[in-house]
Amino acid sequence: MRMRAIIWGAILSVAALGVAIAAPRATLLLAQGAEEPVPAFHNEAPYGQLPQTLAPSEFSGVVIQNAYILAARVKKVLYQQPCYCHCDRSQGHKSLLDCFASKHGAGCGVCMLEAIYSYEQSRKGKTAAEIRTGIERGEWQHVDMTKYQSPVAAK
Repeated sequence: MRMRAIIWGAILSVAALGVAIAAPRATLLLAQGAEEPVPAFHNEAPYGQLPQTLAPSEFSGVVIQNAYILAARVKKVLYQQPCYCHCDRSQGHKSLLDCFASKHGAGCGVCMLEAIYSYEQSRKGKTAAEIRTGIERGEWQHVDMTKYQSPVAAK
């Protein structure tokens, strides 16, 4: 009986120690903010020449072609936008523009939605900073992609 009490005492002590260690760490993480950090982007318009987006003809899907067409029209805006697929971590991208200077944008719904959102908002007169705020709020998730299932008009 005494041995059982010692074992239970040891188990409870270890459990209490685990809670004492884990609770402050969890509180620290919550205090730092439950929001994830904003992915990489550039705060200002570029000073030099921007990379070219890939040619839409490299892709077979109309929606993908449209995303690349529209991305090419707002390169300076995309340069100043984060990409919430977190390709800054996985691909080393520095902004949403990098997704369309490579084939990455063609295979990523997040990139396409954000690029089309950026295009639509820039056509409404929004600044790159205002568009970025919308992207950070997740407004890009509400883009009506049915409008892009047919080829967009040539500029």
